[in-house]
Amino acid sequence: MYPPIEPYESGHLDVGDGHSVYWETGGSPDCIPAVWLHGGPGSGASPGSRSYFDPAVYRAVLFDQRGCGRSWPLASDPNADLFTNTTDHLVRDIEQLREHLGIDRWVVAGGSWGVTLGLVYAERHPDRVLGMVLAAVTTGRRRETDWITRDMGRVFPREWDRFIDLVPPAERAGDLATAYARLLANPDAALRDEAARRWCAWEDTHMSLAPGYQPHLSVQELLWQIVFARLVTHYWAHGCFLADDEVMTNIHRIADIPAILIHGLHDVSGPLDSAWELHKAWPTSRLVVCEDAGHFGGSMGDELVAATDAMAEHTH
Repeated sequence: MYPPIEPYESGHLDVGDGHSVYWETGGSPDCIPAVWLHGGPGSGASPGSRSYFDPAVYRAVLFDQRGCGRSWPLASDPNADLFTNTTDHLVRDIEQLREHLGIDRWVVAGGSWGVTLGLVYAERHPDRVLGMVLAAVTTGRRRETDWITRDMGRVFPREWDRFIDLVPPAERAGDLATAYARLLANPDAALRDEAARRWCAWEDTHMSLAPGYQPHLSVQELLWQIVFARLVTHYWAHGCFLADDEVMTNIHRIADIPAILIHGLHDVSGPLDSAWELHKAWPTSRLVVCEDAGHFGGSMGDELVAATDAMAEHTH
């Protein structure tokens, strides 16, 4: 990965609905524009993501999606307005940011949830996308979130029992993201805090079967965990605010856009079949399988850098 760099410009963009989105740009102002879409939803853009882009080649834009990171208001407030935090809103925010920064077309890169968001954005605005670099592939389908919240209980039964123990017995057979969304909006602050901790502990459990994987959600500060858990459960409870299979149904809209897909072989929470299916349906895509990685980790960072380097050469 490239050495850490500091942004040369940053700010907040009023995107409407009472939301202000934090953004920053790093690298070279006159070079290839690129935007990084973080995961979660709700994780915020980490400084390390700047290092995926060669600062001599890219003008890299990072931003925190609505309700998280340095954007405001944060979703941690149980009274936060989540009705104005949907996939449609995020896609419009990306377009507002592009226009605000005076960018005509850019490379769209992202990880995990950022892959789904990037795909939806590209399908709705294909004329604004030079190419795509997508790691830890997701497509926003119900089967993917059902797999994470329920089916993974067969792989990690002890941890899953603790995960569902907080859910009222009458709700345990239903949609667990919806059940946790209710817990995270409960008037009892102690219950909200515990729900956030347990959600993050469960996600850390299933992200990788690769040896040496280190948890990274459950070790964050509590405020971060609350924001993350609220937004993840909000989106998953609503099917990511997409028609099921919407991404795959509309893949023809981006058939000519070059893409590099990167996925970890040991990503048990996001099995390789989604990446494989997307690759087969997308004639201009290339799939890289990291045999030492789960949901990130291993060689995935190096492969991301190699992919952005290759995309820069392609777009020249």
